[in-house]
Amino acid sequence: MAKTFDLKQYEINVEDIVRNAAPSQLYEEAILRDNGAAIADNGALITYSGRKTGRSPSDKRIVDEEDSRDDIWWGNVNIRLDEHTFMVNRERAIDYLNICPRIYVVDGFAGWDPKYRVKVRIICSRPYHALFMHNMLIRPTTEELQDFGDPDYVVFNAGQFPANRYTFHMTSDTSVDLSLSHREFVILGTQYAGEMKKGIFTVMNYIMPKRGVLSMHCSANEGSDGDVSLFFGLSGTGKTTLSADPHRKLIGDDEHCWSDDGVFNIEGGCYAKAIDLSEEKEPEIYRAIRFGTVLENVVYDPHTRAVDYTDVSVTQNTRASYPIEHIDNAKIPCVGGHPNNIIFLTADAFGVLPPVSKLTPAQAMYHFISGYTAKVAGTEQGIDEPEATFSACFGAAFMVWHPNKYAELLAEKMRDHGANAWLVNTGWSGGPYGEGSRIKLKYTRAIIDAIHSGELDDAPTTEEPIFGMQIPTEVTGVPSEILLPRNTWKSPEAYDRMAAKLADLFEKNFSKYESGANEEVRSAGPRLVHG
Repeated sequence: MAKTFDLKQYEINVEDIVRNAAPSQLYEEAILRDNGAAIADNGALITYSGRKTGRSPSDKRIVDEEDSRDDIWWGNVNIRLDEHTFMVNRERAIDYLNICPRIYVVDGFAGWDPKYRVKVRIICSRPYHALFMHNMLIRPTTEELQDFGDPDYVVFNAGQFPANRYTFHMTSDTSVDLSLSHREFVILGTQYAGEMKKGIFTVMNYIMPKRGVLSMHCSANEGSDGDVSLFFGLSGTGKTTLSADPHRKLIGDDEHCWSDDGVFNIEGGCYAKAIDLSEEKEPEIYRAIRFGTVLENVVYDPHTRAVDYTDVSVTQNTRASYPIEHIDNAKIPCVGGHPNNIIFLTADAFGVLPPVSKLTPAQAMYHFISGYTAKVAGTEQGIDEPEATFSACFGAAFMVWHPNKYAELLAEKMRDHGANAWLVNTGWSGGPYGEGSRIKLKYTRAIIDAIHSGELDDAPTTEEPIFGMQIPTEVTGVPSEILLPRNTWKSPEAYDRMAAKLADLFEKNFSKYESGANEEVRSAGPRLVHG
């Protein structure tokens, strides 16, 4: 007789456990048990995460443990937590889960390469969270599930129950805690599903570099000849849009690893922003939203059940989570060879950086560590002019080691496999935001096509005088006059002043990482003329 599945090893004694349920069952459970859940006219499940509609980075903690203490980049990203407080929060989560009438368990894998994949168990009380992680983890076969055994990492999601604000180290009633020695992740006080996804990514960002594998916050796609491109970029730079190319297969949209064997996706699904989504602008994503998709915090017509993607009355961070199989040209399994091209995307609202430039390996490390983009006026309260944003490795919020660790791995793999590196500006030209204009998407797509075709490998170039990058002066389908940004400004002197300002911002940001970078990388930044 088969052993009944239970959670007694975690001191969870609930008898009604739903493990790895089919999406259809989780739909039924959500309609019956999740307040506010509904089925959209496109077949997606509409759900709400409650008070928190985004991640809570200031409430994220990593337990300070002897085995990992010297590995971790401690600071505002990785905030220390003592083991006693972790155990207090863990017990609070276990106590909450024990009073739930029904518990949902999702067992799955992180990492498509069997050599590196990690077994993950999600324990939660909301069917929506179970469906979300059914989508985001790699789904085991029936045989793999039967032989799953003990997981490598466990997520206890008790997000409906608050942390005790008077517990030592707590800054609010939300706490998201990772213990690397216990291999456990505890969530209290937030029902935002993205905390689970990014929690697993944080784990992979710790364990993969220990094995010589580079974990990366990037999208990836593959051409018909097997050539692979990686797209790094912060929010609003076009990472998802540009990697969703109808002429190339999508390996993944957000989280990848680069091993000695090539690239593999960490996830089994995609988590796309839904704000202002339309079939015209992003057809692949729009068509992926159907039965099995979780639509998080969107607004819909209660009569027709049509979703209004322009309505941000709940949050601007509306999201869609769906299995990667929902993308028509997804590559399954989600693995590829060694990347031919590394593309760093930035939306430069200062209007300084060229639409495309080629980077040396040292410059690639410099810009990877910098992780630059810019916010524009009006996007956040108090921003009246362009504001530089730097996020190390284009994903500092999820990095566990010092950024130099990831940058050194990137440089090593680029050198070993001959990958080219490019900086592509999807932001402004002819002046800063408010004066210049946004570079047209069709021009950026033409640039990406020229990178993929190999056209830019041998294109004539000129050196940018301050940042030192090689700028192609000819790109098929792109007006040559916009390739050199200084020439697009009405006043070249105004451009020079703005370029000096941006270079100074780069220098001040990089000063935080200089001590861990070699001389070649330190010299790869902008050449400032002070005085």
